[in-house]
Amino acid sequence: MQEITPVSMDLLIGAVDVLASVLLFGIGLLILAAMVLYIIDVTQTRHAVRRNYPVIGRFRYWFEHLGEFFRQYFFAMDREEMPFNRAQRSWIYRASKNITNTLPFGSTRDLTRPGTVLFVNATYPDLGKSDTDSPPLTIGPDTAEPYSSEHFFHISGMSYGAISNVAVQALSRGAAKAGCWLNTGEGGLAPYHLEGDCDLVFQIGTAKYGVRDEHGNLSDTRLRELAEIPQIRMFEIKLSQGAKPGMGGLLPRVKVTKEIAQIRGISPGKASRSPRRHPDIGNPAELLDMVAHIRDLTGKPVGFKTVVGSEQMLDDWIEEILRRGPASAPDFITIDGCDGGSGAAPMPLLDAVGLPLRESLPMTVDRLEQSGLRERVRVVASGKQVNPSDVAWALCLGADFISSARAFMFALGCIQAMQCNRNTCPTGVTTHDPRLQQGLNPTNKAVRVAHLARNMEAEVAMIAHSCGVPHPRALNRTHARIVQPDGLSVSLHKLYPMPARTT
Repeated sequence: MQEITPVSMDLLIGAVDVLASVLLFGIGLLILAAMVLYIIDVTQTRHAVRRNYPVIGRFRYWFEHLGEFFRQYFFAMDREEMPFNRAQRSWIYRASKNITNTLPFGSTRDLTRPGTVLFVNATYPDLGKSDTDSPPLTIGPDTAEPYSSEHFFHISGMSYGAISNVAVQALSRGAAKAGCWLNTGEGGLAPYHLEGDCDLVFQIGTAKYGVRDEHGNLSDTRLRELAEIPQIRMFEIKLSQGAKPGMGGLLPRVKVTKEIAQIRGISPGKASRSPRRHPDIGNPAELLDMVAHIRDLTGKPVGFKTVVGSEQMLDDWIEEILRRGPASAPDFITIDGCDGGSGAAPMPLLDAVGLPLRESLPMTVDRLEQSGLRERVRVVASGKQVNPSDVAWALCLGADFISSARAFMFALGCIQAMQCNRNTCPTGVTTHDPRLQQGLNPTNKAVRVAHLARNMEAEVAMIAHSCGVPHPRALNRTHARIVQPDGLSVSLHKLYPMPARTT
């Protein structure tokens, strides 16, 4: 055994003395900090908890913040969370990673809960080859450049600005791989949208970002320039969105970088707020005028996106179309339910304004059918359609296409941290912080985006084949049932009988 010399002992004692001094210094700093916080807490008058329980009361806010994450991982059951529970997210994660979606030992879903969708399996399903793709469906057949797609699941509007450049890159590349379209959102066209060479829907918001002149009005020159871009296949006029019906888009100041400001045509470093509505669209006639103007100028299909608030708004719109003639109708209409919400919004609008898709989708389809416009106007359903059963249900009710934003955010790596509006997204999806963006690899995530789109359509097709139809677009209201408050289910075609045409 090595002998401890007096020199070694002195060094050891010296080291212990230094550590003890550092420890005492640290304890002293902690005591001093606690005393300062104590004085601050007992003298302030804004927070009762901190005034009555100085220093200790501060832990309340820390625990409250951590609770958002602990509930998700440790306490919530698979089907409990909102806006999306663990079961919904898990399906998306598995689908985007292209791993098995089979589960053991039965469903964890409460099949007696009112509103639950049950699909009607065929007694003798077809033994033939199953088709994943539905027959191509054309939007705007009378335009100079109509758009056709055999795919029914697409990427809904998420603006560059609301999401990061690397997120847009991944979505663009993934959409191209899957063959679906990518909606630009209202923030204008960024170079990242064009990287993947996918089909794009250019959205025109109430502030007309990316297509406005120096006075903020719609620029015909810019519209013609956009129409020359081959990737832009359609134009969508955004009247309202599910997160905040009756309120324009909102991008916090911290997320308005120089590049985003240049693309939108606004000043950098200032919050980007859109008007509540288009200043030049205040009634159905002006809406149809705008549709016709953009369609004539670009030669491409034009539609609009809205949250339905009542039957009257649909009736007024259809009445104006019938007065002018079917050719005046938009080529498509995107119905966003109030359960949509990829954009940050005030809680009262998120929670209580607008109709959910379960009401507005059949209401819209039925009125189009009744007026004889159903074949003229394609219907896109949007708003919380993230799992195959959601998408199949929308097809049963009459949707031609389904678009989703948050499903693809999960495919990009979103963990529902609920920090989209703070520029602190931990997965790089909704932040412009370069340090956080480095966690999102566009090449890898593009593959996951494509996997999600393909697996969604494959599993919706699986439901369709189980119901005895050859492809998903053949689903109708006889193929699904809705559980009622008494625990028994009723067929969709009884809840929403298709009306007879009046024209």
